[in-house]
Amino acid sequence: MTRVDGRVRLLGGRCGQCGEIDFPRKEFCRRCGGGEIEVLTLADRGALWSWTIQRFAPPSPPYGRYDDDFEPFGVGYVELPGEVIIEARLTENDPARLRIGMPMTLTTAAVRTGDGSPTTTFAFAPEEPQ
Repeated sequence: MTRVDGRVRLLGGRCGQCGEIDFPRKEFCRRCGGGEIEVLTLADRGALWSWTIQRFAPPSPPYGRYDDDFEPFGVGYVELPGEVIIEARLTENDPARLRIGMPMTLTTAAVRTGDGSPTTTFAFAPEEPQ
């Protein structure tokens, strides 16, 4: 995750041999095994490809630390057009407000690490008014 012109962006990789795009960027191409992987700033908008609601606290670590204040959260796959499908947290956790194909925008979400300290990760938010 980085910032470009004040906006959150994700950095992926594009294989110099076959053009395969991957996220996160890997050392070698998953398609052809090539080692010429260029850094690629990925699109910050996409479409919700699939989703679910995480209704129970995941085991920790490495998935963070949750005490009595756990709140369900959305997890989904967002398709960045012509690039890649990314698994990410969603800012929405109400199933009635999520649908396959809805436009999504890259943003951030506050989370806790395995030791309970706060940090920020990337997430996707619905573009449509709720």
